[in-house]
Amino acid sequence: MAYNFSGFKQKIKELEEWLKREFTTIRTGRATPAILDGVKVLSYGSDMAISSLANISVEDARTLRITPWDMLQIKAIEKGIVSSDLGLSVAVDDKGIRVTFPELTSERRGVLIKIAKQKLEDARITLRTEREKIIKDIETQEKSGKISEDEKFRVKVELQKMVNEVGNLLEQLFSKKEREISE
Repeated sequence: MAYNFSGFKQKIKELEEWLKREFTTIRTGRATPAILDGVKVLSYGSDMAISSLANISVEDARTLRITPWDMLQIKAIEKGIVSSDLGLSVAVDDKGIRVTFPELTSERRGVLIKIAKQKLEDARITLRTEREKIIKDIETQEKSGKISEDEKFRVKVELQKMVNEVGNLLEQLFSKKEREISE
């Protein structure tokens, strides 16, 4: 009987997507609307994402243009971006809000790389936790007689191969983000 890794594979896919999303929120010096995904704005009595209140477009390599659908929301959006502590410059004009990404200093680059490393480490911890759950399940199945001892070792080797592959993938995602920050 082959061990069913489908739940583990699903968790791995979710972990990979989570890390990609987290890395998109780390500013690299290039204007990207994804940086504003985590910014919440108090609007109409609740916290809302900027993308729910306005159109976000890239003006140039270091500037975003936010055009609110309701111009009365400009002050709330501006306040949300300023209080988000992303280090972005915000200017309000008659068309909407211009968000400028300042040039990254070497000190800020170091801080951003540290943040990215922490996100990578969080992903690794989650991966190890999921591996341990599978190992406990394998041990339980062996004790109950559902799988043999040989099968247990074969499944553990297969599990470790998958864990190593995912670990390498996570490392590649981090390396790519590190290069983006360092540019």
